[in-house]
Amino acid sequence: MANISAKDVAALRAKTGCGMMECKKALVEADGNIDEAVKVLRERGLAVAAKKADRIAAEGIVKIMQKGDLAAMIEVNSESDFVAKNEKFQAFVDQLLETIIENKPADVDALMACKLSGKDDTVDAALKEQIFVIGEKLTIRRFVIVEGAVSTYVHGGGSIGVIVKFDLDGVASDDAAFVECAHNVALQAAAMNATYANKEDVPQSALDEEKEVLLNQMANDPKMAGKPDKVKEGIVMGKLGKFYETNCLAEQAYVKDDSMSVAKYVASVNKGIKIASFVKYEKGEGLQKREDDLAAEVAKLTQGK
Repeated sequence: MANISAKDVAALRAKTGCGMMECKKALVEADGNIDEAVKVLRERGLAVAAKKADRIAAEGIVKIMQKGDLAAMIEVNSESDFVAKNEKFQAFVDQLLETIIENKPADVDALMACKLSGKDDTVDAALKEQIFVIGEKLTIRRFVIVEGAVSTYVHGGGSIGVIVKFDLDGVASDDAAFVECAHNVALQAAAMNATYANKEDVPQSALDEEKEVLLNQMANDPKMAGKPDKVKEGIVMGKLGKFYETNCLAEQAYVKDDSMSVAKYVASVNKGIKIASFVKYEKGEGLQKREDDLAAEVAKLTQGK
């Protein structure tokens, strides 16, 4: 059996980021060969990733990278907020964004098959290696690529990310007034819960559903139930205006001056600017959250389990 020195263990640890005991075990298994030990650790990483597959990862980070007229946003989930703040984890997320911009994959499965930017490994292999090194379940949940005149904003260290795309007519994308306006709209999109960019984007099915809800509300209201259908229809159409104001970014009251809508604010800057679309990611949105039972954890510790 090869003599494993502390220097060898330190060298392997520096190369892989794994713990000292794991590095020593891998070197023993590889008979002291560092390259073989790296391979052993990576192979173990696959097993570790499989073991963690059923664990809940609802923390993590939303990050954005913009290069020229191309912007990419990604959500990568971890089990704890502590890991999300780890510099190595964040550097890995940056590599994922580089990979997305370079390859423009169609979906997460396609991204997993890409070579990680600047590396020989696939994203899938690199992710499993990160799971082994970090010791938590990590998941690439979603990403989006937006091309054109855009403004981006990330809030709360990665809790919310927004990309807003604009149609420009006679306005340069680097025009100072546009850049400021676009940033303000991105802030609005992050702060408020819009579903659609413009009224025209609302599908008929959503409007029909809203009308049905409003009509049912009137049918259950004794004061409204007896009113003629034409009157009810007029009331419904009036209330749909409120629906647009709540759900459409362009129709919302502008947060910095609620005397006008976002669309009117944009037009006041330059009539050649129009909100085309937006994408908003909220970290862990819709995911099951881990519920820690503190009393049970303390009991386990006191019982030595």
